[in-house]
Amino acid sequence: MQQTTNTILMIRPINFRKNEQTAVNNYFQEDLALKNAEINAKAQEEFDAYVFKLKSYGVNVVVVSDTDKFDTPDSVFPNNWISFHENGTVGIYPMFAENRRSERREDILETLENEGFIIENIVDYTSAEEADIFLEATGSIILDRVNRKAYCALSARADEELFIEFCEDFEYTPVVFIANQTVEGKREAIYHTNVMMCVAETFAVICLDTIDDKQERKNVLKHLKEDGKQIIEITEEQMHSFAGNMLQVKGENNELFLVMSKAAHDSLTQSQVAKINNHCKIISSSLETIETCGGGSARCMMAEVFLPKA
Repeated sequence: MQQTTNTILMIRPINFRKNEQTAVNNYFQEDLALKNAEINAKAQEEFDAYVFKLKSYGVNVVVVSDTDKFDTPDSVFPNNWISFHENGTVGIYPMFAENRRSERREDILETLENEGFIIENIVDYTSAEEADIFLEATGSIILDRVNRKAYCALSARADEELFIEFCEDFEYTPVVFIANQTVEGKREAIYHTNVMMCVAETFAVICLDTIDDKQERKNVLKHLKEDGKQIIEITEEQMHSFAGNMLQVKGENNELFLVMSKAAHDSLTQSQVAKINNHCKIISSSLETIETCGGGSARCMMAEVFLPKA
């Protein structure tokens, strides 16, 4: 089992804008005083520069363009509807926002098969949408693939029973908790686990301040520590700069990198950067428009491909 992969699937946006359907419980989304066409053009520039940077470090990026067929403003975040596993299984997930459901495309699987990846089996949870039950893939679930643990902050987009079902199907031990952020003086559930924590091979970046329940916080820490992860804590303010939305990937010669946005990188203290650098180098890229309107960042844009190759 491997925790990190060299291959990343990314979807190039063609109709990116602030998605009004996700804004109801994604408190990271903001308005930009620009026309939608300008927002999309800026997002494409950021996307292309980000892909170029990843490739320059030897990361294998499979880019598929979004299509005009549907209105899919959030297609740039594929990690919310699909997950890929070493045994050749693909998970397909139920999405909270109706207009995000059209992001699920079979031709994307065909593209990966054309790249030589083997898909043995598809586990499809999307029928849960009929009961308004959601679990948004590796947005909702943080996988420690080596230690077979899955971390999930419950929210409108992460149903506990469905998460437990996922853990049974994929043979993970579930670690469940609630993570909150302060919105206009109230504590509100964070929409995705992957904005407040990241699990890498030898460390974890986490905003412990979001886990208000002391027992739950203790339990999450216990699991991370017993698996030998160095804990790198971030503040809630840093989380709002997407410092939790990171992903460790492999570049050339299997060198490890922690990928994040420029905003996330800029928010880190020298001490936090030094701690990360003890484990791997950092790759960061400016994603300002995508972060502001989309309310997601570097991690959300990458679907990790762990499928076996032919």
